[in-house]
Amino acid sequence: MTTAIEAVPQALAMSRVLEVNIQHKYFGPKQVLSPMQVAIAPGEVVSLVGASGCGKSTFLRIVAGLELDYAGHIQLNGKPHQGRSPAVGFIFQEPRLFPWLTVAQNVAFAVPQASKATTALVTELLDEVGLAGYEQSLPKQLSGGQAQRVAIARGLFSKPRVLLLDEPFSAVDAFTRMKLQELLTRIANHHGITLLLVTHDIDEAVYLSDRVLVLEANPGTLREVVAVPLARPRERTDPLLAAARAQVLSALHRAHAI
Repeated sequence: MTTAIEAVPQALAMSRVLEVNIQHKYFGPKQVLSPMQVAIAPGEVVSLVGASGCGKSTFLRIVAGLELDYAGHIQLNGKPHQGRSPAVGFIFQEPRLFPWLTVAQNVAFAVPQASKATTALVTELLDEVGLAGYEQSLPKQLSGGQAQRVAIARGLFSKPRVLLLDEPFSAVDAFTRMKLQELLTRIANHHGITLLLVTHDIDEAVYLSDRVLVLEANPGTLREVVAVPLARPRERTDPLLAAARAQVLSALHRAHAI
């Protein structure tokens, strides 16, 4: 286990795709985030866990450029990062698809005029998420899991270096959730994307992540970092995953989250 102040392994300290230094964040008079420093290496998968209200989603929205009123700074690939950027994708809790657009149009929504290159990329991404042939379908014709696959394809459309996910699988059933977790792992490995996700599911956090950041509330701060040094693909029955889960549970107890 690393310390809260050192939120990146020493071996990766010279290679950082994302560095987040937050001094504080307030909503009105309430402080929701206190000083936090997090650095993430290229290709890493990092989860944020903690009690509701500890600032996990706010932290994610700051990195995404959706929250600008905070004290601190962010660097992406060694350069200052502020506001929205195609290099940072975001997948929300719900798919948030436009019901009047086709699946293909939802994936390529950021591009107003479709081109041959756009169409080819959309086709490639839908095939990758298991939705080949669904280009002309409407969102109402999809299951919840299929809709979230479209959201993943849309998140990949801009070819981001970092993909942020805010409880992306919380609205689907347990079996679909496991399939989507495996899909996300394959896609991240294939594209070499760095993932930063918020989850309340400890099993999901340890299965997906290289590191799990445990936050403490009132105000939100980084309490502990639990490393999960397992190669991918991972077996859900691996006893090392159970050991990592126990570590995260203990850290959440120390953070007064449970």
